[in-house]
Amino acid sequence: MSNIRIAFDAGTITLTDADESILPSLPGVQFDPRTNVHRAEARHYRVIIESLRQRQIPFTDDARQYQPLVCNLHNTRTPFPHQQEALTTWWNAGGRGVVALPTGTGKTLVALLAIAHVGRPTIVLTPTIPLMNQWYGELLRAFGPLTPGPSPPEGRGENNAIGLIGGGSYDLQPLTVTTYDSAYIHLERWGNRYGLIVFDECHHLPSASYQFAAVGSIAPYRLGLTATPERADGRDALYPELIGPIVYRREIKQLAGDFLAEYRVVRIDVDLTPEEKERYEQARGTYRQFVRDRGISMGSMQGWQRFIQETCRHPDGRAAFQAYREQKRIALAAPAKINLLDDLLHRHALDRMIIFTYDNASVYEIARRFLVPAITHQTKTKERQQILERFHSGEYNVVVTSQVLNEGVDVPAANVGVILSGTGSVREHVQRLGRLLRKLGDKQALLYEVVTRDTAEEFTSERRRQHGAYQ
Repeated sequence: MSNIRIAFDAGTITLTDADESILPSLPGVQFDPRTNVHRAEARHYRVIIESLRQRQIPFTDDARQYQPLVCNLHNTRTPFPHQQEALTTWWNAGGRGVVALPTGTGKTLVALLAIAHVGRPTIVLTPTIPLMNQWYGELLRAFGPLTPGPSPPEGRGENNAIGLIGGGSYDLQPLTVTTYDSAYIHLERWGNRYGLIVFDECHHLPSASYQFAAVGSIAPYRLGLTATPERADGRDALYPELIGPIVYRREIKQLAGDFLAEYRVVRIDVDLTPEEKERYEQARGTYRQFVRDRGISMGSMQGWQRFIQETCRHPDGRAAFQAYREQKRIALAAPAKINLLDDLLHRHALDRMIIFTYDNASVYEIARRFLVPAITHQTKTKERQQILERFHSGEYNVVVTSQVLNEGVDVPAANVGVILSGTGSVREHVQRLGRLLRKLGDKQALLYEVVTRDTAEEFTSERRRQHGAYQ
């Protein structure tokens, strides 16, 4: 029996020098007529190796370009029971899978424990530059000091060099953190250099482009971290093939009190003025008539896409789209909401409050009216960090934001949240609640949801509250 040679090639693995009757029977392997070799996506590396070993087929592995790495975790924290359970369950599942834990319950420590336990070069993927920088700091504290240099000889010694790819940096090291954007572009070049890949906020991964960050890596060990694994488009069904199934999950209700702050959620309804209500109903009527005439179901996954397509095709489409925006603007930015916010700011003058809105225009309007700092996607990284530091210290007691604080930001001082507007996404709502729940002393968290009565916002509110945290 010939010896199969396995090599890494631009996010795939090739298999050559073998009886061609064997190769097609291996998991994920197909014949590539362009290059006249058998090939598989790199993600199939582990199951191919396991299949060859099980069938006692000899092979030479030239694909893997890493060796075991000693990662001593410099951490004095004792893991909470749910963190240790998560690690144990993930490892018993073969070191593959998604761990779903609420914001503020220590998903990062679970990953650090996994890195130390697996003992392989590791790359951590994050959705944003600020979160990438935050992870870089965590890795330095956990596995530092930083000692750049070549990897140690095979399986010997210790190299704690920690790299960063993104935001102007390109430093590939045995422990590296990068963004999904950088990973799916570059992984075809170094997708064979890491044995463990950590997908932070892994609900981003199944998107059409980001998933190549998983497809193009040979990493046998994979850990996904998220507080909200479900996706509105159903692509969370791709987790098993990209990362592994959900192997461990705990909900907010299960951990509130012991590991999360106790909390209450209060919904407050406000009214439109008669004039606003008339404009709202007129605009919504125009929009809804267009949708009915074209047979569009806005509740379906393709509803919004079809609506946009139809507005571009028909003469009355522009008016329908403008009507859609107008009725949404009236409901989301009702003046009564601003008046209520004025009352809440006075009521909670001694608390730390985060105000959430749907759009940047509302953020800046609130910032100007109440003279409070604003954070949007346009806020520079240094300014954002300064605002959050001052918020934590108490120099600022209010911050207003749109959607950039929904995930990956640590604001333990916050104890009051006000959702003035948002989407119908369950994930977004749970993430916003999560901003308030990080344990800090005997903190009691309070989340206000402000809804415009007799508008589509009522339906949106019911939809986004379909989570155990609100039952």
